[in-house]
Amino acid sequence: MENNLYIELNKLKTDWVSTLNMSFLQNICDIYHENVYPPKDKVFNAFNHFNQKDLKVVILGQDCYHGEGQANGLAFSVNNGVKVPPSLRNILKELNNDLNIQRTNTDFTDLAKQGILFMNCALTVEKSKPGSHIELWSWYTDNIIKYISETNKDIIFVLWGNFAKKKKRLIDLDKHHILESTHPSPLSANRGGFFGNKHFSKINTILRDLGKDEINWC
Repeated sequence: MENNLYIELNKLKTDWVSTLNMSFLQNICDIYHENVYPPKDKVFNAFNHFNQKDLKVVILGQDCYHGEGQANGLAFSVNNGVKVPPSLRNILKELNNDLNIQRTNTDFTDLAKQGILFMNCALTVEKSKPGSHIELWSWYTDNIIKYISETNKDIIFVLWGNFAKKKKRLIDLDKHHILESTHPSPLSANRGGFFGNKHFSKINTILRDLGKDEINWC
C-alpha cells in the first residue's frame, strides 16, 4: 500500500523499530492522505535520533500542529523559518527565564539527539482539525509510554497540561521522575503554573544527580 506506515517505520535508523512495530499500525494506514500532518516520512521522527538505551527524558505533547508546514514529528517543535506557534513561543520564553538561554532554533532535533523523546500522543492530525486523530493513536502511544516505564529506570517524564498529566497512570512513579505543570499554550500559561516551573534546570539537576550528561538547551 502506498500509504503503509510500516514502510516509514522500517526506515528508522534506531532500535525503536521493533518496539514500535505493532499490528495496530495497519488500522491507520488508510487515513493517511495529503491533508494529514506531519509528512509521512516524519510521523516517527521522534524515535529516529537515539537508541533506547540513550533515552533520558520524555516530553509528552497532546497533538501535532495542524497548520500547513508546522508539524515535523517532534512535539512542540517546528522547522526553522516556520512561524512560531504560541505554545512554542512560551516554551522558549520559559527556557530563557529559567536558564537565561535565548534559543532561536525552533527545530528540536538537536535536543532529541541528546536523548529527549518529544512524543505527541497522536502522531498525526488532519489539516485544521486539532485533536482529530487523538483517539486513533491513543492505544498505540499509551503502550509506548507503558513500555518505556516498564523497561527503563530513572526516566524523566515531563507532563505539561491536563492531557499529559493523565498519562501518569501509565508510569511507575517509584522508578521514574515526574515534572508537571500547566500547558504552555497562552490560555493555560497566562493563568499561571507554566512560567516559573523551571523544568529545564530541574531536568539537568536530575540528570546530574544520576551521573548522566546534562542537556545542552542552547
